[in-house]
Amino acid sequence: MNNQFDYIDKQILLKLRLDARKAYSQIAEELKVSNSLVHQRIKKLTQDGVIKNTTFILDEKKLGYKTKSYTGIRLREARFAKDVMKELSKIEEIAECNFVSGNYAIFILIFAKDNEHLQKILYDKVHLINGVAGTDTFICFDTCFKRNIPID
Repeated sequence: MNNQFDYIDKQILLKLRLDARKAYSQIAEELKVSNSLVHQRIKKLTQDGVIKNTTFILDEKKLGYKTKSYTGIRLREARFAKDVMKELSKIEEIAECNFVSGNYAIFILIFAKDNEHLQKILYDKVHLINGVAGTDTFICFDTCFKRNIPID
C-alpha cells in the first residue's frame, strides 16, 4: 500500500485504534459510508499487513504484576544474539524483546509479581541463557502514557 492512505482508510484506522472491537457497521455509520466499504477496506489493510491483529490490552497490575522493568542485555559475542532472543521468547514474563544499538544488544520489557519475582526471572532464567554476559535493569515506577504511532 506504500503508506498511501486516503481519508476513509485513515478514519477507519483511527476508530479501530481507539476501540478494536468497534462494530464495522458503527464505523460505517459514523463515516457515512456503506458497511461493505468498511469491510473491504479493513480486509485490504489486513492483507497489506497494516492491521496485524486485534488484541485486548490487559491491565498487568490488576493481574498481579506490580513490577515493570526494562532490562538491557549485554552479549558475550554478537553471534549469540539470535539464540539469546529465541531463549528469551520462552520466558512468559518478558512482554517485549528488541534488538538495539548502543551499550546493550537486546532490550526487554519484563512484568513481574514483585521485585523478588523479578530477581528470580533475571538470575534463574535470563542470566542462565548461553551468550548473556550481563544485564542492567531499570524499574518503571509508572507509565505516563502509551499510544500507537500517528496515522499520516
